[in-house]
Amino acid sequence: MSLSVEISSHGRQAPVIAARAPELPFSAPAFHVIRRNGSVSGFDASKIQIAVTRAFLAVEGQAAAASRRVHEAVEEITAQVVAALTRRVDAQRALHIEDIQDQVELALMRGGHHKVARAYVLYREERAKARRESAGPEVAVPAAPTLNVRGVDGVLRPLDEARLQRVIAEACEGLDGVAVEPVLAEARRNLYDGMTLDELSQAQVMAARTLVEQEPNYSYVSARLLLDALRREAVSFVEKREQLPSQAEMTSQYADYFQTYVGLGIVHELLDPELRRFDLARLAAALKPERDLQFQFLGLQTLYDRYFLHVQGTRIELPQAFFMRVAMGLALREIDREARAIEFYDLLSSFDFMASTPTLFNAGTLRPQLSSCFLTTVPDDLDGIFKSIKDNALLAKYSGGLGNDWTRVRGLGAHIKGTNGESQGVVPFLKVANDTAIAVNQGGKRKGAVCAYLETWHIDVEEFLDLRKNTGDDRRRTHDMNTANWVPDLFMQRVEADGTWTLFSPDETPDLHDLYGKPFAKAYQAYEAKAERGEMRVFKQVRAVDLWRRMLTMLFETGHPWITFKDPCNIRSPQGHVGVVHSSNLCTEITLNTSDREVAVCNLGSINLAAHVTPMGIDQAKLARTVKTAVRMLDNVIDINFYTIPEARNSNLKHRPIGLGLMGFQDALQTLRLPYASDAAVSFADESMEVISYHAISASVDLAAERGRYPSFDGSLWSRGILPADSNALVEDARDGSHAFDRSATLDWEPLRTRVKTVGMRNSNVMAIAPTATISNICGVAQSIEPSYENLYVKSNMSGDFTVVNAALVRDLKARGLWDDVMISDLKYFDGSVGQIDRVPDDLKALYATAFEIDPSWLIEAGARRQKWIDQAQSLNLYMADPSGRKLDALYRLAWQRGLKTTYYLRSRSATHVEKSTLKGTDGKLNAVSAHAVEAAPELILVPELACNINDPDCEACQ
Repeated sequence: MSLSVEISSHGRQAPVIAARAPELPFSAPAFHVIRRNGSVSGFDASKIQIAVTRAFLAVEGQAAAASRRVHEAVEEITAQVVAALTRRVDAQRALHIEDIQDQVELALMRGGHHKVARAYVLYREERAKARRESAGPEVAVPAAPTLNVRGVDGVLRPLDEARLQRVIAEACEGLDGVAVEPVLAEARRNLYDGMTLDELSQAQVMAARTLVEQEPNYSYVSARLLLDALRREAVSFVEKREQLPSQAEMTSQYADYFQTYVGLGIVHELLDPELRRFDLARLAAALKPERDLQFQFLGLQTLYDRYFLHVQGTRIELPQAFFMRVAMGLALREIDREARAIEFYDLLSSFDFMASTPTLFNAGTLRPQLSSCFLTTVPDDLDGIFKSIKDNALLAKYSGGLGNDWTRVRGLGAHIKGTNGESQGVVPFLKVANDTAIAVNQGGKRKGAVCAYLETWHIDVEEFLDLRKNTGDDRRRTHDMNTANWVPDLFMQRVEADGTWTLFSPDETPDLHDLYGKPFAKAYQAYEAKAERGEMRVFKQVRAVDLWRRMLTMLFETGHPWITFKDPCNIRSPQGHVGVVHSSNLCTEITLNTSDREVAVCNLGSINLAAHVTPMGIDQAKLARTVKTAVRMLDNVIDINFYTIPEARNSNLKHRPIGLGLMGFQDALQTLRLPYASDAAVSFADESMEVISYHAISASVDLAAERGRYPSFDGSLWSRGILPADSNALVEDARDGSHAFDRSATLDWEPLRTRVKTVGMRNSNVMAIAPTATISNICGVAQSIEPSYENLYVKSNMSGDFTVVNAALVRDLKARGLWDDVMISDLKYFDGSVGQIDRVPDDLKALYATAFEIDPSWLIEAGARRQKWIDQAQSLNLYMADPSGRKLDALYRLAWQRGLKTTYYLRSRSATHVEKSTLKGTDGKLNAVSAHAVEAAPELILVPELACNINDPDCEACQ
C-alpha cells in the first residue's frame, strides 16, 4: 500500500480513519498553522493523529488499524509531536506545515518505527516533487499577498519590507559563507497576514537557524537577528520610542540608552541605587556596541532567557549594559570605581574571562549573592540536621550550589540515647534534603542543586549507593540529589591488597570524620580491633573489592555516587592548620574546610583559554593581564557579597577563598593543532595550568600587599613556602612513596615562593576548575577542560534546541574541499564523528576526535598534570564509549594513583544512541543524528537510567 496522507490544516479525512481515531488525551495548544499557499488556519492536533495512523496503514496494512499496539503507538507519537511543538513555540505563534511534518518524522524515529518513518519521508519527497512539477515554467507565479503586522498597540500595519531586508543584510554583514537571500527566503516562508512583531522577529531568527548546519557562521546571523528583537524590546521600553534603531544606528545611541536604563532599573527596584553614584557618562562612553556582534546564537539566547534583567517579562538590558552592570557591581568598593568598572567590563565583554552565573545574575542588584558554591557539614542531632536543611534552602535561594557532608549522622541501627531507640540512619534525612532542593528553585531561574557526601566507612554507605536507583522503596530514594563517595586512601589500599573493610556508625567512631592520612589509618585500625573484640555496637565487615565493585556498578548504572578522594584533598589543602575538608561541592572542584561554625564559600570565574592562545602558543603577556584583573574581581566578590547565613560570611571573610578556572581548553588544542589524545596535549595541560597558577598566586600576593593578607594565613602551607606543586610531595610521603607524581616545571618559582612567605596571600585558595556549562555557551567555546562531545549535534536546554557545529572542523574541511551536503549527512549518520568517514584525512580525524573516541586515560593524565598546580580541584568528567567493570576499575584506580582529588560524571553512550533521527536541510531523506541529541533531555546520557545534566541549566549551579 502506498502512503497517501499529508499532515495539513485542511482537506478531507477518510471516514474509516476518523471513526477509529481515539480521543486525544491532551488539549491542543492554540497555535496557527501556515499553509503552503500562505493562508493561515488553526492548529488541529487530531490531524496529526490521523496522519500517523495512515502512515502505519501504508506500511502494515488495514489490519493494523484495529491493533492495540498501533493504537497506543499513535497516541504516544501524537502526544510527543504536540509536546515538542509546544516546547518550541509560544502560544499564538504560527507554525509552518513543514515544521509539523518534521516533528512527526522525529517522533516516528524516536519510537523505533523506522519503516513507517522512511515511508513517510519518501512520501513527503514525492509530494514535494509533484508540487514542483505542477508549478512548471508555463504557470504564472501569483503575486505575493500583502502582509500586515500587528503592532504592540494591536493595530495592523503593512509589513516594512525594506526594514526586513535591511535587518537581515546587516546581520550577514562581515561574515564569510553567509548570504542574505536564503535567510530572507526562509523567513518569508513563515510570514502570514496578521502576525505580531514578535512572530516577525522569530521568523527571521528561525530562518537563519535552519542554515547553521550548512555554515556555522549562520549562528552569528541568528544571534544578530535575535539582537534586533532584543533592541526593539529593551529600547522601546527604556526610551519609550517607536522608531527603533538598527545595530549601526545603535552605536551612537548606546550611551544615552545606558544612562536611562540605569535609572529605570533603580526605579523598578532591580538595581542597587548605589549605581547612580557612578559617573554614568564616563562608563557609557566606554561601552563597545560592536561587541554585541560577537555572540553566537546559543550564547545570546541563553542571556536573553535567563540573565538579562526584565520588568514583568520585558527585557530592559542590552548585552553591553549587562556586562557594565556586572562590572559596576564588582567595583562598588574600589577607590576609582569608574576605572575599575571599565577594566572589569573590558574583560567580561571581550569574553577573555567570564564570572560565574550567580555573579552575572546578581551583581549590581539589591541582593548581590555572587558566590557560586557552599559547603556544609551536618551534625548528628535533630536540631542540627534540620538547621542544615534550612541553611540549604537559604543558600540555594539566590543561586548557590551546595555540597553537604553527612558523614557525622549516625547510621541505621545506632543507639539514640534520648529515646532509647534505634536510628533510621542518614537516608531519611537525605530524602528531606532532596525535596528541599527541588522546592527552592532559585527564583524560577533553575532548580536548587545539592550534592550529598558520605565517607566510605559509614555503616549506611551501601544504602547510600542505591539512592539514585529507579527501583526499590521510593521513600529511600533521592532522584534529584547528586551524591558522592568521600574515599580515604586506606580504602583504596585495601582494594589493591584485596583486604577486608569495616563499616562503622560515626557515633561510635567520632574522630574518623576529622582524620586523614596516616592518623586516620591508625585510628581506623584501632576501631577494627575493638570490633574484633566485640566492643563495637554497630559495624559490618565486607570485602573491600566487593564494595569497590558495587560503587563502580552504581556509578555506571545511575551516574552516582561520584568518586572523590578525601586524603589528597586534605593533605594538599593550604588550610589544614585551621580545619578539615569534609567534602567537595556540587561540581567536585571546591575543597574547603567546613565545621559547625563555618560554611565554606567559593567565588568562581573562568579564563577563556582559547582567547589567549595563537598557533604559536600561549600569549603569556595577555594571560598575565587577564589573570591579574580576574583575581581582583573575584576577591571583590567576598566583600560585596550578600550572605544569607552568618556561618558563610564568617568563613568567607576569614579565609577569602576564590576559584579561578578555565574554559575553551579543547578550542585551544585545536588552535595549536594538538589532538586531545596525545602526549603533546598532556604537556599543554601542564604548561597552561602552570602559567595560570603562577599568575593567579602572584596576583593574590599583589592584593595582599595592597589590602592585607587573609586573616588565617599564619600556619598555612602558603606561610611555610609550600605552593600547590610542592604539596604533591606530602601525598607521596603519606603513601610511603608508593605513588610518584610529575614534578616538572617551566617557570622560575623561587622568587614567587619567597614573596608568598614574606608578603602573604590575600586568598587562602585561588584556583578551581568548574564545569562552565553555561558561561562557556555565552562565550561560544568548549566548556571547561572537556573534549568535544560531537562535531555536529543538537543541544537542548531551557532555551530550546540548538544546532551546534564545530566551526574549526568546518574551516579545515572547506580548506581541503571536503565540506558539502554529503559530509553534513555523514556527520549526522556517524553521530558527529569524523572517525568513520573515509574521505576525512587521518590528521583531522585525530584532531577532531570526539569525547567517546578518546581513551579516558588521557583525561586522567591531563587532569593529573593540571592538578599539581591547583590548590583546589577540577570538575573532571570521564567518557567511556563501551564501559565494562574491568575498564572502570582500571580507570578509577588510575585516577587515585595519579593523585587526583576528585572526579565528576562518568559519561557513557546510551543504549539507544544508534537510533537515527532527522535534521532539516540536507539530503531530504532520513538524515541521521542520535535520537537522544534532539530530545528535550540533555544530549549526554548515562547508561542506562540517568540523563547526565552537565549541559542542562537545571544542573550547573557552579556556573
